[in-house]
Amino acid sequence: MPRPDPDLVARLRAAGCVFAEDEAALLATAADGPEREALVRRRIAGEPLEHVLGRVDFDGLRVRITPGVFVPRRRSEALVHAAVAALPDLAPGHRPLVVDLCCGCGALGLAVARRAAADRHGADRHVADSRAADSRAVDLHAADVDPVATACAAANLAGIGTVHTGDLFAALPGRLRGRVDVLVANTPYVPSGAIASMPPEARDHEPRAALDGGADGLGPARRVAAGAGEWLAPGGTLLIETGTAQAPVLAEVFTAHGLTARIGTDDDRGATWVQGRAPR
Repeated sequence: MPRPDPDLVARLRAAGCVFAEDEAALLATAADGPEREALVRRRIAGEPLEHVLGRVDFDGLRVRITPGVFVPRRRSEALVHAAVAALPDLAPGHRPLVVDLCCGCGALGLAVARRAAADRHGADRHVADSRAADSRAVDLHAADVDPVATACAAANLAGIGTVHTGDLFAALPGRLRGRVDVLVANTPYVPSGAIASMPPEARDHEPRAALDGGADGLGPARRVAAGAGEWLAPGGTLLIETGTAQAPVLAEVFTAHGLTARIGTDDDRGATWVQGRAPR
């Protein structure tokens, strides 16, 4: 890759971009002339790089993203791996039912479907650029309360899953009740009082509903844990990403709602989640 324009690097660095050289290289390949300058100005103004470029790299996939939609973090890749590991082995012709709640752009559900398809073909490989692979290895449903997010998710999951708009379980069709094998939820978990101290990229450009978890950050997660039992299949799995300090509290919530809970961590990605198993 050619060395980025030093003047562009300097402009980005002056705007506070920590990885100015990398960002300059990406912006240089995204557009030319006035169109590139427009992208640079958006980035200098504080808009997330992913929104500016219209894409985010997640678990080896290039995922479409639009302004106003939550940008999936690398740590959430750990939730994908845990979800795939929890998929049950079903008889031939039967696909595990997976639900991605608070789906945002649909990245988690997309990555689970792709990895499940790769495993089904006997190889741990990425299939980001090919829809010829069996991406229907799971019966995928994704839901979010924000119609801007679900419009983005619908584009990413076209031919792969079904997207619903609504508040948590209220978005899902009733026929899924009691049948979900794996329910993954990247619920908002930033305490309300901490939103103001978040980086401006997130605080000013991502929807507050995708960030704000209430007083202790666990409000939405509690709602999911409380309702999951009605939707999970016998032996089904619930996974919710959370903060390290919040995890023991959330695990107790899982237990109180009849789930066998354990805390999962991925030090490489800086990820923590709580995983619960429904009774058989």
